Amino acid sequence: MSDKRPVVVYGVSGYTGRLVCEYLREYNVPFIAAGRDKAKVQAVVDKIPGIETADYEVVEVEHTVEALTKLFKGARFVSNMVGPFIKYGSEVVEACLAAGCHYSDTTGEQDWVLHAQKTWGDKFAAKGLLLAPNIAQMYTTGEIAANICLETPGLDTLDILVFWKGFPTYASTQTIFTILKANWYYLEQNKFVEWDVTARADVVVPGQHETAIAVPWGGTAHPVWFKNDPRVQSCRVLGGVLARPVMEGVVQTTQMVKEQIKPLPPDQQEKALADIAATVQAAMPPRENPRVNTSIDSVYASGPLGRAHCVIHGNCNYKQTGMLQAYAAYSLLQTPPRKVGFASGCQAFGHRELLGQLRSFGLVMNPILTIHT
Repeated sequence: MSDKRPVVVYGVSGYTGRLVCEYLREYNVPFIAAGRDKAKVQAVVDKIPGIETADYEVVEVEHTVEALTKLFKGARFVSNMVGPFIKYGSEVVEACLAAGCHYSDTTGEQDWVLHAQKTWGDKFAAKGLLLAPNIAQMYTTGEIAANICLETPGLDTLDILVFWKGFPTYASTQTIFTILKANWYYLEQNKFVEWDVTARADVVVPGQHETAIAVPWGGTAHPVWFKNDPRVQSCRVLGGVLARPVMEGVVQTTQMVKEQIKPLPPDQQEKALADIAATVQAAMPPRENPRVNTSIDSVYASGPLGRAHCVIHGNCNYKQTGMLQAYAAYSLLQTPPRKVGFASGCQAFGHRELLGQLRSFGLVMNPILTIHT
């Protein structure tokens, strides 16, 4: 079964999993669409345009290391969509390690990225495998912009802003509320410093006159990726959605969590947050519209004697995520990653290469780069 289809997309019952499969079809990569409910997975896959031309199969699998290892055997890359990842990701990573597969996911959880790096980074490296949590629009597109800035030598401080227009999927909503109980970090002089979870800022958004509210959004993955990069000493990230009323609600919710939920025992915290998340978004969102669902990744890079600013305007952030996951699979089937073990998308595949793929599918504009040295 897996000998013919080298890619497994696990968790295809949601919107993002569907998009990964859709772009695997575009790349002509055979795949297995897997999930805990075969009927739900099949219903999602059946809606993919042109699916009749894809080489794929739908498989039901239990969420256990044993069952997942059996499924992954013979495959080469697993794209994991089952989050929150801090809650459900360990079984999938362990199964990839046992089966000898490269691993990636679409997490927005900084605590999961740190946990994955610490727990399995060296183990994956020892087997020549890639462990790449968080290959997604949030936050790979911003990482691309940061690396474009860092092409100018002597810049060591990154100020990153990530915005998009739209609403999160059900799974993303669950993840957002999961990260509210974690500690969030930014990078200062190559050391992690904890954010105040209620931090917020009114920021100027490139390309528009109206300001927007931005928050640390769980800390993001960028500070982890740049932690041991000799080019970078400090990295702070803010982000959110462009709709101000939504962000005002996020700020209020974060304050409430700090005051009322964080003092609770861990099991009660999780239940309280899950109850809130369930009231926010409970259905698959409509397919993204590039005229409506836009994204902005803005990076200021500075150093003692230089400044650079890179802005990448894009559309359809979930489509960007699906394409990035599919390209990771496509690339790994042909050539080893640039870095094995724990790595970001840019570290594994190259920032210019990822930018080229996003541009080829019409998902981002050419970056706007300003340099002063």
